[in-house]
Amino acid sequence: MGWEKGAGALGPLAPLMGDWRTDPPTPDANEASATPCTRSFQPFGPDWVRLEARWGEGPDAYREIALFGMDGEEVLAFHSFTNDGKRSNARLSDGTDVHPEATAFASDFPGGAARGIYWPREDGAAGFHFAVEIRTDADWTRRITQTFGPAA
Repeated sequence: MGWEKGAGALGPLAPLMGDWRTDPPTPDANEASATPCTRSFQPFGPDWVRLEARWGEGPDAYREIALFGMDGEEVLAFHSFTNDGKRSNARLSDGTDVHPEATAFASDFPGGAARGIYWPREDGAAGFHFAVEIRTDADWTRRITQTFGPAA
């Protein structure tokens, strides 16, 4: 499966569509990166994509539901809701410092900025890498890195 973005407003999400699970983490992964995760990107009508993500197993799993679509300024954005009561909104942003084909979403929070980045796997396998970064004074600091492949 290639990393081919589609046409139109939701085109940057085309390589992410489907059901995904994390590959086993590397031995040096931090706790957040090593937590098993699933991500499901599905159409939600013609103008939206729904993401359902789950970190961990069982009743204590951390869960997120997000909707991706155009915001009031016609920029691709997402609106995220988590089972611990948090909410966030982010807009399509530049992630080419991570990979030339990256799809990134950035958000400003009272404590600073954060971004989630998706980019193709280097090994040619179906799936993608995902990272969460926090903006520091000079650069982005990576907090989570995970590699996803097709869910069984």
